[in-house]
Amino acid sequence: MRRAVRFGLAGLLALGMAAPAVAQERDIDAAVKAAMAETGAKGVAVALIDKGQVVSVRTYGARNEKGDPLTADTIMYGASLTKAVFGYLVTQLASEKKLDLDKPIAGMLAKPLPDYGNIDAYGNWGDLAGDARWQKITPRHVLNHATGFANFSFLEPDKKLRFHFDPGSDFAYSGEGISLLQFGVEQGLGLSVEKELQRRFFQPLGMTRTSLIWQDSFGTNLADGWDEAGKPEPHDDRSRVRAAGSMDTTIHDLAAMTAAMVRGYGLPPKWRGEYVRGTQAIRSKTQFPTFGNPAGPGEGTTAKAALGVIAFTGPQGPGWFKGGHNDVTGNTLVCLERGQRCVLILGNDVRIEKAFPRLVKAALGETGVPYRWEYGFKD
Repeated sequence: MRRAVRFGLAGLLALGMAAPAVAQERDIDAAVKAAMAETGAKGVAVALIDKGQVVSVRTYGARNEKGDPLTADTIMYGASLTKAVFGYLVTQLASEKKLDLDKPIAGMLAKPLPDYGNIDAYGNWGDLAGDARWQKITPRHVLNHATGFANFSFLEPDKKLRFHFDPGSDFAYSGEGISLLQFGVEQGLGLSVEKELQRRFFQPLGMTRTSLIWQDSFGTNLADGWDEAGKPEPHDDRSRVRAAGSMDTTIHDLAAMTAAMVRGYGLPPKWRGEYVRGTQAIRSKTQFPTFGNPAGPGEGTTAKAALGVIAFTGPQGPGWFKGGHNDVTGNTLVCLERGQRCVLILGNDVRIEKAFPRLVKAALGETGVPYRWEYGFKD
């Protein structure tokens, strides 16, 4: 059931990778096998990063109902891990002074945001006419999930985009906000998010099977998914670039991006620190529901939102994490600053999420990731 990407020592050194810890891999194998048996999850991929280098990529189970094996080059849905990658791109743009994290996105645009109307590829900006708070939203507010928007406007009772609080005053997870910043980058700066990611990161890092828009070549080795009831669903081919979550990738590719991010690839040290600096307090009991979910005494989290990820401090010091989820996908990325150590888990079966706390512990030890807040799980 398990397939590992194995390299000889010479091959590892040639790729800039450290030799994997065999004992740790045994722990991961045992933990994943137990988790798949308990949850019924059909496919899981795991990558380990140490000292900012990929040391292990391992895959388990099936990529589709037919039983074809999940491999290191199988296309899997990145889901909201896309937000962490987009946040890293925006941080690099800020380091180059192409945008200012703390100046309004409105200043990047040629005309008032509501005047653009409702654009299917981005958002219902016309709904904001009459509420001037759109003028205050900054890139940091967006990446901190502090715009005041719902996750998506289609979740509102009347399907209209609106503010629930003043920008920057609270945390509420919002893909709609991410779409606004994408609009600012693409329409205001004239930069294609897809092309910039390819040019700056994906191509230099050898991520040949990663894109925010569907590529026909992906169909040769593609993961379908399984939902909570164990029902298989075909892979959703994304026809538009969505910085909030349209990334298709592989465990091999995203492991390379994770290693690059934890070691600060392409960023001056000051800006690498800014990427993971938590600046937005979180007052909700759990990440979802987005609103009406205040934390009581002893509830919630001390973690703070950073630039597309959540920053926390645990038994091993500071770290950061991001999850990715839809009905048939369960992903998680956890990095510890000390030792530049990370674990990346991609699941093409949403049921694997229940095992994330023990799988991350098997990979990194006790981390302090606030799973009770993120998923409603016990820490």
